[in-house]
Amino acid sequence: MTTTLNDATVTITGGTGSFGSTMAKHLLTQGVAEVRIFSRDESKQDAMRHAVADPRMRFYLGDVRDAQSVARAVRGSDLVFHAAALKQVPSGEFFPMETVATNIHGSANVIRAAVDSNVKSVVCLSTDKAVYPINAMGMTKALMEKTAMAMARDFIDSDTTISVTRYGNVMYSRGSVIPLFLNQLTSGRPLTITDPNMTRFLMSLAESVDLVQYAFTEAKTGDLFVRKAPASTVETLLRAVANIAGVANPSVEVIGVRHGEKLYESLLGSEEAANAEDRGGYYRVPLDTRSLDYRPYFEEGSPEAPPAESYTSHNTTRLDVQEVEDLLMTLPEIQEFVRDRG
Repeated sequence: MTTTLNDATVTITGGTGSFGSTMAKHLLTQGVAEVRIFSRDESKQDAMRHAVADPRMRFYLGDVRDAQSVARAVRGSDLVFHAAALKQVPSGEFFPMETVATNIHGSANVIRAAVDSNVKSVVCLSTDKAVYPINAMGMTKALMEKTAMAMARDFIDSDTTISVTRYGNVMYSRGSVIPLFLNQLTSGRPLTITDPNMTRFLMSLAESVDLVQYAFTEAKTGDLFVRKAPASTVETLLRAVANIAGVANPSVEVIGVRHGEKLYESLLGSEEAANAEDRGGYYRVPLDTRSLDYRPYFEEGSPEAPPAESYTSHNTTRLDVQEVEDLLMTLPEIQEFVRDRG
């Protein structure tokens, strides 16, 4: 069932974060009737209220861990974008149960509230770290995806479409490496990198918004959408950032791979790729509509072997320094940085 954004009421959990705030601003250009920002940080809400200054914005204070506050925000919504999460890998390693409470239980609260309120579509934001996860953040995001899929099966006949979008690294999002590099370069400090050969997917917030909007309007319940993206090595990225900052030979300090990090990330596991539908700019993985009949898993098996390769930041399109520079120059934050220095 196709859903329209025009005159819709949309709730965004984690609405003051990088994803949420970008999505909110985009939705306001799409003819929505109301955008509800649900988050627990009143200071960020106040800053966003003054920065956006649109009468269609409504701010709801609460936490996804609290089912009642979630239900209050979702009630009367047409669409829900669930972006609230604990995303920092190091803090997740020290406080895994906090990550479980927000990323898994909180997500279940959001989906359940959406179903109870007959929301047309709820889209949950995931990450490449959910594929073959090695850290608490990735593990809880993987279980968030499993929870969404299980609830999609449980509520298959409901009016609510439940879907998941999965992305790689978003350039210039809060806490990401590009603003760190720029800060180090402009303050004369050495650039700290983990491993020059480490690769990461590169995509903009604007590109992430496109897929969320597609999921809102076109997803079937239980769909997982994966955005295709190019990648670069960390060394290539730092050279591109240094060129933009006008620093020809930056000092570089290699600190080594940090706890909970991989040499490369995966956006699509090989097992998922066996059932994925290639839609050009992204992959769609449809819902596994298994029943509670355990015989296929204990007695029957599957005649199809999964492909040999996952879709990773090592085997996707690899960008060189100039290509990364060109990509970075499409970001409003980088454009502003260049203007300010000019």
